[in-house]
Amino acid sequence: MAQQTLILIKPDGLVKSLTGNILTRLSESKLEIIAAKMARVSKELAEKHYCHLKDKPFYNELIKYIMGELHDRKKVLAMVYWGDDAIGKVRELAGETNPEEANPVSIRGQYGRITTKGLYENVIHASTNEEEAQREIKLWFEPDEVIVELYQTKISEVKNIKKKVWA
Repeated sequence: MAQQTLILIKPDGLVKSLTGNILTRLSESKLEIIAAKMARVSKELAEKHYCHLKDKPFYNELIKYIMGELHDRKKVLAMVYWGDDAIGKVRELAGETNPEEANPVSIRGQYGRITTKGLYENVIHASTNEEEAQREIKLWFEPDEVIVELYQTKISEVKNIKKKVWA
């Protein structure tokens, strides 16, 4: 069954120049990349992304981490992978969230670490299930940024919106 999943290469993965290594590992999945972009992570986006962890003691550090404040790399590489069993395939390649519990040949097992404060620097995010994938993809991407029609859309006229454009 075709699925989609959000993948983020987090600031620690970028600062360690692991993008190529991670993409090579993800290519083992034989899935298709249907969206990709570099993104600055605002506090609002970080809080929405990790809203399910708001009550955890590490929440504030996690927000700083994904925003790039801990690595002076204020961006992530956001991607949507699509194909048969995308979530399962990517999660297997990514490995356990805790790098010390991850299979040593997984992405997190190979490149992740736990900081002295106990924060998991696990270089990659992968959606956990279909509901989270949908929530996360809609959070990180606009419909026109994804080359496959994943979810129902509508045409909406938006007036008085200011946005940065090329001069």
